[in-house]
Amino acid sequence: MSEYTPYLIGIVVIAAVVIILMRVGWRHRQGRQSDVAAPAPTPDTLGAPLVEAVGQYVSTTTAGDWLDRISVHGLGMKSNADLSVHTDGVLFSRTGAPDMFIPAADLESVRRESGMAGKFVEAGGLLVLGWQLGEHHLDTGFRPRRAEDMAPLVAAAESLIPATGAAAPNPDRTAPKKDKP
Repeated sequence: MSEYTPYLIGIVVIAAVVIILMRVGWRHRQGRQSDVAAPAPTPDTLGAPLVEAVGQYVSTTTAGDWLDRISVHGLGMKSNADLSVHTDGVLFSRTGAPDMFIPAADLESVRRESGMAGKFVEAGGLLVLGWQLGEHHLDTGFRPRRAEDMAPLVAAAESLIPATGAAAPNPDRTAPKKDKP
């Protein structure tokens, strides 16, 4: 028996406890978010995409709280994905996780951010879609693999936002208020 064996055993025990606590925390989060509805299924008759991009599905979070990852329905699972914008909505074809479809009628905002829920990149490097799922307002992030894909994605997604949604930006993500004169 080596002189380092007690230390190695201690490290393994601490790592196991940390993993168990993380799993318990994730299950509690799922319980707190049990009222979040499942996303709409992808329509059978989805038309040709307006624009497509390969990249990474970052996460879905509560709108305005970029650290509150939604853990139910696989929405919080980071994965490689193909994003396609269609006239009916936005489709995330994810690897290792269920595909996710956001109907055009549910889109509320499109913006570029530098980070959310464990993924931080250069300024404006994430596409963030604000949308409504049942009673919940959510933000979903996508990181395109090629920087030149960002502008066409933003333009196509913005074209889907209903006229009423375009005039009502997410109050948690607006510019600072100006001082009154």
